[in-house]
Amino acid sequence: MTWKGFWEGIASLFENVLFIPYDALMKVELDSWWLANIVSWVFLLTGAVAFIYWMRKLKEFNESTESNYTFDETP
Repeated sequence: MTWKGFWEGIASLFENVLFIPYDALMKVELDSWWLANIVSWVFLLTGAVAFIYWMRKLKEFNESTESNYTFDETP
């Protein structure tokens, strides 16, 4: 197996397998403007919910007394 075959195998994997959902979304966007916007809004809302969840978890971590932010430099 050559390096060229290795890279062509990776390209084939991405083009023929991993991009199938992306290709399906492109087909949806070409078929219906409304459906494309609904998909975009679902992705946007999912990202917003994940961001809010992550910020709340960071706030809980910062307010907890479990962690100690001081550095002990005892020899």
